[in-house]
Amino acid sequence: MALSKVKQIVSSHPVVVFSKTFCGYCNRVKQLLDQLGATHTVVELDEETDGTEMQSALAVWTGQRTVPNVFIAGKHIGGCDTVTGKHEMGELVPLLNEAGAIPKNSAQLQI
Repeated sequence: MALSKVKQIVSSHPVVVFSKTFCGYCNRVKQLLDQLGATHTVVELDEETDGTEMQSALAVWTGQRTVPNVFIAGKHIGGCDTVTGKHEMGELVPLLNEAGAIPKNSAQLQI
């Protein structure tokens, strides 16, 4: 049940961040997406009644148990280090553009 739920969420939104409210790495990714003006959906696993089950389902699906667990255009991207690394290499904005999460003419911000 939880696996089908997370897959449905991922397939319904251009960018999804599975997060926990108290996680500094999660907050860093969410702030970066906000700074880039990217439309994104956040699922706070510590606020969901089935959050533990969802996190376990994500681990089975992606091999990653930790948060943030980020998806762009239905594809698993990874966690904070991967997302910020892609941004530093100039790869994040094109992914967000392709997903329709930000306008193609958006300026790239440096972190």
